[in-house]
Amino acid sequence: MTALAVSRPRRSSRGALATRLRIVAGVAVSVIFLFPIYWMILTSFKDQVDIFTTPPKFLFTPTLAAYAEYMQRADIVKRLINTVIVATGAGLLSIVVGTMAGYALARIRLRGAATFGLLILLSRGVPPIALAVPMFLVARKLGVIDKHITLILAYSTFLIPYVMWLMRSFFMALPRELEESAMIDGCSRYGAFFKIIVPISLPGLLSTLIFSMILAWEELLFALVLTSRHASTIPVAIAGIAGDTVNGANWAALTAVGTITVIPVVVFALLVQKWLIKGLAEGATKG
Repeated sequence: MTALAVSRPRRSSRGALATRLRIVAGVAVSVIFLFPIYWMILTSFKDQVDIFTTPPKFLFTPTLAAYAEYMQRADIVKRLINTVIVATGAGLLSIVVGTMAGYALARIRLRGAATFGLLILLSRGVPPIALAVPMFLVARKLGVIDKHITLILAYSTFLIPYVMWLMRSFFMALPRELEESAMIDGCSRYGAFFKIIVPISLPGLLSTLIFSMILAWEELLFALVLTSRHASTIPVAIAGIAGDTVNGANWAALTAVGTITVIPVVVFALLVQKWLIKGLAEGATKG
């Protein structure tokens, strides 16, 4: 009894120590990942003198000069609206097409279906620059350069394989009896998909949609090649500010525009974190 009583406190103390170590490690990793974002936001409120002061200043007189200058000069508001339109459109289109393709690969018994899906996924390994030039030539020939729909279709080329493969794995974890029982009751394949499978898969659909929109939000190459002014996005504005330098990079402007770019993504992630975590958790347990 004495040995057992001694071993229990030892185990509980070891468990408490392990918990504390995990908390410390989690805090350390969070600081490492969040510090660059914090420094970017801090720098955006500094003037050029404070930015290059050594050692770096954490206490200074904040200024909105960079925000006031580049909100108008770089058409930030217009480009932000363009980014929202394109990211939302590309995300929704990729979800519709990729979900149906993933369901077909998961449920329809065809010889070589898995290989076909793998080949589609491997298309994501093609360097984007290899696709950007042909897309530009086709868009110029069709007269759709600098259009929102052009960017939406271009982004969908790399988002659809991503969505298809994720949703295929999710659908394969669902029992076939769900559709079979619905079809016995008179539903068609499409009816079983839209009335049974889609509602069950909603958390996975939402989490995949969120990731797709974030990928589209930060894409630069296609937006740089396929737009000029009307449909230009925020990443293009950042690239333009970085290249518009004479005496070195304008770090105040770059960090100000970077902060404006990051804030919508952070707010969006906070608003949808409930569905994002639920989708990831259900995907982990089903997979």
